[in-house]
Amino acid sequence: MTITRLQSHPSSDGAGVRIRRIHGFRENELDPFLMLDEIRSEDGSDYAAGFPSHPHRGFETITYMRQGQLEHQDHMGNRGVISSGGAQWMTAGRGVIHSEMPLQQDG
Repeated sequence: MTITRLQSHPSSDGAGVRIRRIHGFRENELDPFLMLDEIRSEDGSDYAAGFPSHPHRGFETITYMRQGQLEHQDHMGNRGVISSGGAQWMTAGRGVIHSEMPLQQDG
């Protein structure tokens, strides 16, 4: 069995949210459609602007919250809050416009 250790690198997404991209579209030893990001900061200014309305089409997203809260909304009127230990799975299908916004300002 081969174990590969992937190093994350600083990046940003959404409205300037500071993330660590663990795997993206650069090094494609893994599935080319897999992207792994981590948001971890005690400084609310690193993530408070969130991910305002943006489109997705033809893929799945999974959000897992270790700590904090994130509100998801989409153009079809769906809304939900993901809290510590929770997860949200979204199928974009033919297309969805959605947002993911943090509900806390610190930590």
